[in-house]
Amino acid sequence: MASLMENLMDLLERENSEYEKLLELSMNKTPVIIEGNIEMLEKITDDENVIVGRVNSLDKQREQVMKDIAAVLNKDVQELKLTQLTLLLAERPQEQKRLAAIHTKLKITTEQLVRVNEHNRDLIARSLEMVQYNMNVVKSLKTAPETANYTRGAYNAGSTIGGGQKSFDAKQ
Repeated sequence: MASLMENLMDLLERENSEYEKLLELSMNKTPVIIEGNIEMLEKITDDENVIVGRVNSLDKQREQVMKDIAAVLNKDVQELKLTQLTLLLAERPQEQKRLAAIHTKLKITTEQLVRVNEHNRDLIARSLEMVQYNMNVVKSLKTAPETANYTRGAYNAGSTIGGGQKSFDAKQ
């Protein structure tokens, strides 16, 4: 059981370390989004994907260790949470303190990451709205309204480019 707990705490510390790297990248992403630097944004996103892959791997390992701990404790793995596991370590205060500290640190890191990512998501949404607005303005400028150009016979002689009468009369 002691080696399982040590393994769990090591995994949680490594997972927190990866989340801290993600947090740093997300914080670096904010000014890049504001600047509209697409190339740098792509690089940061690629770096994030690499870290997310490592987090997923660590998460799977943690789930397996939690299953093993649940089996040793004869508990349901779905109900066994870190807070409950911390309480079960009352007889081993050093491990209990370490697990509680890791859990708190991981919780704080993930909460910060969520806040920064929500902020970045809002910035991206605003940027997209601005791009859409600019595209609409450009489209509206390109589509000039057709003006009525009637002759004496009340027929539309046409004033659209490429159609109707010529603008230069060489006979004059």
